[in-house]
Amino acid sequence: MTPRRHLLVVFHSQSGGAAAMGDAVVEGARRPDIEGVDVRVRPALEADASDVRWAEALVLGTPENFGYMSGAVKYFFDRVYYEVIDTARGLPYALFVKAGHDGAGAVSSVERIVTGLAWRRVQPPLVVVGDLRDDPLDACRDLGMTMAASLDVGLL
Repeated sequence: MTPRRHLLVVFHSQSGGAAAMGDAVVEGARRPDIEGVDVRVRPALEADASDVRWAEALVLGTPENFGYMSGAVKYFFDRVYYEVIDTARGLPYALFVKAGHDGAGAVSSVERIVTGLAWRRVQPPLVVVGDLRDDPLDACRDLGMTMAASLDVGLL
């Protein structure tokens, strides 16, 4: 029997936009035809180093707050950084951002931290500016599906 792979989804949402995106990512990752992947979902304020050590890939999600990642996602990094810096090197990750402006500050703030962790970006950041409609949520489902399917077939 092939061992199951592990995908961790960590995100924060204050007003619901990033939560809708996160829910769509999880929906895509849990498609019934992706059979060999366990998906663990953790709010950024609850995720810890044991979750990161469990993961073989990670999807991070944040709203854009004042041109930066959310405080909750920053707090997640503050709590886990030194505990996983040596054990999670090379962890494949993807990022989604619910932005009010352009999302660039949120993306760059996350990328600075994951660079220090030596995590490996495997998808371009998915940034949604403004209102959520069907197309952006479909892109979120595709992101989750791509990450889980890539784990399932051994690409990650």
